[in-house]
Amino acid sequence: MPPHRHLLRLLLVAVSLAVSGLDSTSAATAAVGDDAYDASMCQKPFRCGGHDIHYPFYLSNQSRLIDGVAYSRFFCGYPGMAILCDAATNTATLRLAGGTNYTVLAIDYANNTITLADADALASNNSCPRPRHNVSIPAAAWLNFTATGNSTISFFLDCAFTAADPPPPGIVPINCTGFAQGRSPSFLAPHLGAPEGNWSRACREVYVAPVLTEWLESAEYRPRLGSGGYGDVLRRGFRLSWDPSAGPCYECELSKGQCGYDQVGGFLGCLCPDGRVRGPDCGSKKQNKKAMTYGTSVAAVVMFLLLLVVSFMYIRKRKQYKMTSSSRLLTYTMSGGTPRSRGSTDMESGSVHKLQTHHFSYEELEEATGGFSETGELGDGGFGTVYKGQLRDGRVVAVKRLYNNSFRQVEQFVNEASILSLLRHPNLVTFYGCTSSRSRELVLVYEYVPNGTVADHLHGHRAAERALSWQLRLNIAVEAATALAYLHAIEPPVVHRDVKTNNILLDADFHVKVADFGLSRLLPLDGATHVSTAPQGTPGYVDPEYHQCYQLTDKSDVYSFGVVLAELISSKPAVDVSRDRDEINLAGMAVGRIQRSQLDQLVDMELGYGSDEATRLAMTMVAELVFRCLQQNGEMRPPIREVLDVLKGIQEEGAKGDTDGKTKKDGVPAVPCSPNTVHAPWDSLSTTPSISQ
Repeated sequence: MPPHRHLLRLLLVAVSLAVSGLDSTSAATAAVGDDAYDASMCQKPFRCGGHDIHYPFYLSNQSRLIDGVAYSRFFCGYPGMAILCDAATNTATLRLAGGTNYTVLAIDYANNTITLADADALASNNSCPRPRHNVSIPAAAWLNFTATGNSTISFFLDCAFTAADPPPPGIVPINCTGFAQGRSPSFLAPHLGAPEGNWSRACREVYVAPVLTEWLESAEYRPRLGSGGYGDVLRRGFRLSWDPSAGPCYECELSKGQCGYDQVGGFLGCLCPDGRVRGPDCGSKKQNKKAMTYGTSVAAVVMFLLLLVVSFMYIRKRKQYKMTSSSRLLTYTMSGGTPRSRGSTDMESGSVHKLQTHHFSYEELEEATGGFSETGELGDGGFGTVYKGQLRDGRVVAVKRLYNNSFRQVEQFVNEASILSLLRHPNLVTFYGCTSSRSRELVLVYEYVPNGTVADHLHGHRAAERALSWQLRLNIAVEAATALAYLHAIEPPVVHRDVKTNNILLDADFHVKVADFGLSRLLPLDGATHVSTAPQGTPGYVDPEYHQCYQLTDKSDVYSFGVVLAELISSKPAVDVSRDRDEINLAGMAVGRIQRSQLDQLVDMELGYGSDEATRLAMTMVAELVFRCLQQNGEMRPPIREVLDVLKGIQEEGAKGDTDGKTKKDGVPAVPCSPNTVHAPWDSLSTTPSISQ
């Protein structure tokens, strides 16, 4: 719509306010042009597989357009809860990570649980199906294993146990006549959880399947697990739950709305029963009454100001730019017009108007990346795909191209561009610039960091290289802490908000470059110690106090960094659903193992913990730091500056070559530390930190 026609529309609304005194909430809604959606799609339940399925679940093939949201497709429901309905077989299926299908056996909306069973096991005519995969829940899904009621069966397939690789305790041979036996026998073990040991070396395949405890322990199945009972238990399924009070949906649902998300999991707003998209909720009667009073009193002023603006717009000739939907959305976001941005801090987005950075043309970046070729994709950058490219001046760059059409992603784009333009540090990724708001698409340009992420090297596709020695890992910890200390010390301070090993890049010499500032926040300079905002971040790294209180502080980064340190000493991922239920989150595992003086069961023994005294001492001190960083109470965590000082002390002591096993010199501790060591049982405010899902 041309600018003058939009302003005339606003003027008519203001006149209507002044003359008729209509409900100002409705008038304001019309004035800002609330986005419309097809309410029938969200309100209508559907039946599939004998189940009544409705919000927060949704049909996987059912999405609609929201008018005015830059052609954005959406679904109403929680991410990761799409139901595939096969009309031919009348089966409802939920797809988890890795594209594995699980058949829906039951949904309990009163208790927020869903019972699933492995579709392969159900489809098999064999009473003894052969397991083929582990259960893995997508990181973006709002689902988790229920706190009680689930157990596990561990399967050890085609095993040749030896004295060096003995069998795990409590195993039962699988002796079904219909089981697809390999060249060597196979076994199972109830309740073992994620097995620790070298059984993967003795067995061709090892899988862990979640099952319901009530059926695993039943007198009907338990005595004959190895002879076919396990197949019946698998077909009874396992249970997942969802938390309706988590994330931005809580206020929306209290106001009788439903959450809308786009196809890549970005929150679009609250889908209200009247067919409008608002945020963060659908409003209340009290708010409407206040809005009516306010609207009536200022209608005349609004009309006068709008007349001035219309006159100015007609006099001033503006050059028309052809922009894509993403660029129009950026302009709308920067003006404070998105439903989600109203009422929230605009410290970051406001700085875009004064952004001092280079503006690239879209055509230049398209040329640099070979037309954003799939062969040049480096991975996902939170709100966009990252490509490798080469500029005309010869610089090799990483180019982040915004996913299409989501208010949340555009806000993150604005946030990252404005914050990175203010930052300069050798351990932060260098920001070269971005496209302008008038570009065909929104693109950010950074230095290219060639050596992958820390996550790649610890437990990702490059872990087999074993390139990260203990000394390198300690240096990575020091440099990452140096970057965070810089962020927390500048004015205004910056809270990164998404510290994780996937966001710590490594250059060719294994030096750290911290990246991805899309979720970062500036702390105010008025003495406030936090900002209030809905929790966001990556499961396994999110500060539990932040998740509970919605108060973001610099100690939130310290908690996330504690998880990073735990990954560095253990080589384990932050979240792994194949581990025991109480240890799915590495933070909980680390705190528990350290408290029980079981550090040898946490650390990566191949780093030298058991063979080199100096390494053992250094890893012990880092583990102690992990424990302090992972305290549930943020006030109990050290500031990042102190974390950095301790890490430097550990690194400097190691550099002295003190390998004689001494921990003291002249009665003084050789390494700065907190009062207790990991060899003494520790008391914590919580032995199992709750981790955001």
